[in-house]
Amino acid sequence: MSNKELWEKFLENIKNEITNVSFDTWFNEEDTRLYSYENDIVTIVVSQELIKKHLENHYLDIMTDGMSKVTNSNVTFNIILESDIDNFKKKQIDISSNDKLEKQSSMNANLNPNYTFESFIVGNSNKFAYKASRVIAEEPGSYNPLFLYGESGVGKTHLMHAIGNYLIENTDKKVLYITSDKFVDEYTRIFRYSDKNSFDKIDAFKDKYRNIDVLIIDDIQFLSNAPKGQEEFFHTFNELYNSNKQIIIASDRSVDDLNSLENRLLTRFNWGLTANITTPDYDLRVSIIKNKLAFKEAVSDIPDDVIEYIANNFDSDIRKLEGAITRVLAYSSMFSKGKITLDIAVEALKDQLKDRSFYKNDVQRIQRVVCDYYKISIEQMKGKNRNNSVNFPRQIAIYLCRELTDESFPKIGSYFGGRNHSTIISADQKIRKELINNNDLKEVIKDLKRSLS
Repeated sequence: MSNKELWEKFLENIKNEITNVSFDTWFNEEDTRLYSYENDIVTIVVSQELIKKHLENHYLDIMTDGMSKVTNSNVTFNIILESDIDNFKKKQIDISSNDKLEKQSSMNANLNPNYTFESFIVGNSNKFAYKASRVIAEEPGSYNPLFLYGESGVGKTHLMHAIGNYLIENTDKKVLYITSDKFVDEYTRIFRYSDKNSFDKIDAFKDKYRNIDVLIIDDIQFLSNAPKGQEEFFHTFNELYNSNKQIIIASDRSVDDLNSLENRLLTRFNWGLTANITTPDYDLRVSIIKNKLAFKEAVSDIPDDVIEYIANNFDSDIRKLEGAITRVLAYSSMFSKGKITLDIAVEALKDQLKDRSFYKNDVQRIQRVVCDYYKISIEQMKGKNRNNSVNFPRQIAIYLCRELTDESFPKIGSYFGGRNHSTIISADQKIRKELINNNDLKEVIKDLKRSLS
């Protein structure tokens, strides 16, 4: 089958899975095309960085499934920019001329080369998991298996890829990353399309997963609906473990909460080290945003209030945080010539926040109105200055945040320079007491509320 025929059949599959608008936007022939298909690696070329990111973040699973149906094999997508084709060709030539095909690459290990320890931002919520992963990368077998768990989007996959990339870069160990549903799909596919050569295919499958040095398997919870997949993974686990090969597993829940998996698997998961990753706290979210922005050459000055806005509103997982950053940058590029302000950020993200309260981020608007009223700066309000000319407006702003938004005391504190909840409570209570007998203050509050309305 030629590349043209392959791409056409792939597009037919994709078109049935997404809306016509999405298909025309992201898979039109001017912006997205097949470059090559070799060794189960599908390389496609796109015209813009925005398209590349969108395909990687939203359509990679659909694309993989669609192409796997066409090729009857498990494929990996490699998406490159039109402007990077020459560099890509050069790398391919260098690999061939230097006979480096024997050395494994991130690509044929199913690893994302961008997920490294250097690009991982460490905070209180992931510190232990990060250190455990570094130990495994530097000394495979130190803990076996390593079991990482936490909610979706907190960094488990990043750490797993980082371990794999480190090992490929610094050792000659053979590494393979796979999700449990892909493992099951590959195993069941053998029997679904069984023929006289099925025994050879079974042997090839076993060799693929048992003749490696490091197996990294993600989303192990999806094994729960596949009894035969659990059986095969059990034997694969034993073979690797008994051969002192490193096993790394990730799940969205702890071992004790994987009730739908066989007990013999759960027992083995507890043999090594388990590490939990919790949702990122405010400081970590801010660090992640700043780190992501540091790699955006087109972005120069992003106001702190924009960073705080994103950090406060996207607090559940890192993927949503990164998606918010991408959306704000894209929106500013399209509608404000790259200039980013708080108003631009609010407008760009309003659809993603529409299920939140009406006052979802009026904290910053309250701060601005109060600062304008008292002729002080936002930096002074958030700073440590305890002078009454600054401290009193700060207390009024805190009081209004409690009155006009549904944010908690700790959440409000994060907007005011990271003050703790007891300080916020004290400020709120002081203004409430003052309002009982202070008519001038009552008029000030009325004026401010009118401005805010």
